[in-house]
Amino acid sequence: MPNCLNCESFVTEQYVRVFAPTGMETVRVCPRCEDKLRDGAEVREAHSPRHTNR
Repeated sequence: MPNCLNCESFVTEQYVRVFAPTGMETVRVCPRCEDKLRDGAEVREAHSPRHTNR
């Protein structure tokens, strides 16, 4: 099962296929990451913490 490299939360294989860079088996950041965001092909620090429903 793939996990987010940042927060180690479970991510689906479909999510990895869509959002992981080519050749990677998992994602660098996921929707549950409160401290980082995807910004195009890059990952950046969030300007303010996001609160997600867990």
